[in-house]
This record gives sequence, structure tokens and C-alpha cells, in this order.
Amino acid sequence: MKRRLFMSSAAAAAAFFPSNPAALAQEQDVSRDKSSQPNPSSDESAPPIPQVTHPGVRRGEMLYRELGKTGVQVSVIGLGGSHLGQAQVKEEDAIRLIHEGLDRGITFLDNAWDYNEGRSEERVGKALSQGGYREKAFVMTKIDGRTKEVAANQIDDSLRRLQVDHIDLLQHHEVIRFDDPDRIFNEGGAMEAVAAARSAGKIRFIGFTGHKDPHVHLYMLEVARHHGFHFDTVQMPINIMDAHFRSFSRLVAPEAMKQGIAILGMKCFGSGVLFKSPGLKSGAITPTECLHFSLNLPISVQITGTNSKMLLDQAFAAVQSFQPMDDVSVAALIAKSEEAAMNGKYELFKTTAHFDTTARHPDWLGSDSQAVQELAPELPG
Repeated sequence: MKRRLFMSSAAAAAAFFPSNPAALAQEQDVSRDKSSQPNPSSDESAPPIPQVTHPGVRRGEMLYRELGKTGVQVSVIGLGGSHLGQAQVKEEDAIRLIHEGLDRGITFLDNAWDYNEGRSEERVGKALSQGGYREKAFVMTKIDGRTKEVAANQIDDSLRRLQVDHIDLLQHHEVIRFDDPDRIFNEGGAMEAVAAARSAGKIRFIGFTGHKDPHVHLYMLEVARHHGFHFDTVQMPINIMDAHFRSFSRLVAPEAMKQGIAILGMKCFGSGVLFKSPGLKSGAITPTECLHFSLNLPISVQITGTNSKMLLDQAFAAVQSFQPMDDVSVAALIAKSEEAAMNGKYELFKTTAHFDTTARHPDWLGSDSQAVQELAPELPG
């Protein structure tokens, strides 16, 4: 089957956290730029990691934060769609987890057109079609297509599988190569299909994701500015090792904050690989501390893979116990991961092609544009 994105002033802070009158007063200083923060990395010149000073709005078992400038409030935990579609997870169990998560206060559902040959989107679609659950969910999915035609087809596939008349947030998936931004924004590129879909009411907001190198993210933002486009969201790895190696939290998060773009965190546990490192394997750093570290950044949501009730309960427990950490606590926590993190050995998504699904399936991206084919009709080699 072919298948296969805090601040130093109160005004800036308001872009990330709730603006309802009841909560605004206590949340105006929801975060600050810790310019005086001790740098726990061995690189003394590394930018500081931004932090929140307020956890968000607490309702029931969940915390909620603003999704950038969209005017939408989302749960700080998002259910990862990849895990929900795994072959070893029974469909009825996946649907039960989705329903329980939504009932307990999670609103953000992650997905992608390429996850598990479409099975992830189909399972979420079945869950949302029952009992009014669509009204409880903020539905995000991602597409791989870099051309207008391929992207448009993938959007329609996702709408059909998810059984929705619109997708709340659509993101360009796996922006991991420096040519991805150009292909997306060039004439005949995917952005034309995405913009058309938004005009047609098929999607509400637009973002992008990537896991390879923060400089690719920064280039994507630069290309967007050149084209006069403002992303609503940007998704990136936010985890306890990221601070030490090709750090998205140090390099991309501050720029996203500056532009008022919602930050979506992912790979808190690195698909479990981080727990094979000495610090985490020994229990020196716990899963709850990993989630707390992520929530301590000015993210709107941390997407976490959930394929069991145990993992769902773990996420809720971490949210309930979370309170913003001070500089000393953050420095002490990430110092525990420094030695293992320095060369990216356990962040495989940065240093290997293991998680690069579009590299294994280049057809998901689409062919070169017509303009490229006319300029260079023959492939090299």
C-alpha cells in the first residue's frame, strides 16, 4: 500500500497560555527568558533553556495551555498516534485508551498519514465516530508529500481515515533535510495544497515537524518568513538529553517563542531508547522526571507514546505532580544525563536514519517538481 511542526514580557507570555479573564492575572508571567540561568551543558556559550513559571490552567486531572496565537487551549499531554496503531495493540484496546484519555481531560490527539500504513488514523477515526468524542478532541495529523498533488491526496486520505470533516492541525512531517523547506514552499509544492485545504475548510491550523537537526527547523522558519507565511505550530524533540546535543530546546524553542509559534514537544523517552542509557536505566532519572522536564519548557503540549493504561496513568500522574522547577533543579536534573547525551548516542532520531521513514519511502514525498524536471531531465548516476 502506498502511503505514505518563556518569555521576558507579559505581553509575550500571553501568546502561550490562557487568556480567559479568570486565569490571566496569575498567568501573565507564565514564563521568562532565563538569561541568567546557569548553563548545565559543558558548552558554556550554549543558549539557556527557556522555562515556565506557571504550569498552566489546571482542570481535573489535566493542565491546559494556549496553542500559540490560535486562540485554542489544549491539554499539555497529547496522545501519540504511532503507538496507538502498533500491530501488537488490539484495535479495541487502542479505542479504549483514546476514550479514556479524552474522558479524563486529554484533548490533543497526534497522528500522521504514514503511521502504521494508515492504521493509526483509522483507529482514531473509529474512536472519534463513537459517542460524541469528536467534540472532545483537537485532531492533529501530518503529511509527507512535498508536491501539491501528493500532499492534496494525503490530506484527503487522512480526512477519510479519521472520519472528520476537518482536521484541526495539519503539519508537514519529517522536515529533516535542508531541501524540505524549499520543496514545500516552491511553486507546485506542498504548501499550495495545504493552503488550499485551509481555504476549503478542510484544516484549521498549519505547522511542521522534524527531529534531525535544529538548524533545519530554523531554516524552515526562515523560508516561511521569506514567503510571508506564519506557522501556527512547530513540533520538535523535547527531552532530558536534548539540552546537550543539537539542542532544539536551546535553539528552536526561543525562536518559536519570539514568533508566537506554539511549541509541540515529542520524543520525551525517545521511543524507549533513552531508558537504555546509564542514567535512566539505573533509575537515577525517572519517567516522571522526564515528563516534568518537558513540561517545564514553554510547550503547548508534550506528545507521548501511549499503548497501555499504565503509560496513560503515568502521564496523568506526572501532570498532577508537576510544578515549575527552578534553575538549580533543572541544572541538577539534566546534569544526570550529560555524559550519556553528549554524542547523541541515545537520541537515534538525530544521529541515525532509524526513525527517518521518508528516507526509506521517498515515494511518499513525491517526485521533483515540473520545473526541476525541465531544468534537469535526467537523474545523475
